[in-house]
Amino acid sequence: MAKGYWIALVTVTDPEKYKGYQVLAPAAFEKFNGRFLARGGDAETVEGTAFERQVIIEFESKAAALACYHSPEYQAARSQREAACRAIVTIVEGVPSANS
Repeated sequence: MAKGYWIALVTVTDPEKYKGYQVLAPAAFEKFNGRFLARGGDAETVEGTAFERQVIIEFESKAAALACYHSPEYQAARSQREAACRAIVTIVEGVPSANS
């Protein structure tokens, strides 16, 4: 089965308000076994609009990634970040493994 991924581009506009998101979001990622593959760090935007953070989170499937996003835990966190950042979040299915 193909993995599922969150690909998020984020620029924090209000660090103080964003702290509420940072407190709540980990519970959702833990519940759905999300694994961070990239989380900020050194990045270079070579095309398009630059964001300050790029995040990639791996899940067992696209369905699990979507379930995490729509969960009460994540929606509570999301409500804390709405006025604290600019964000684009895409959920994508990965390439199936060779033994699928």
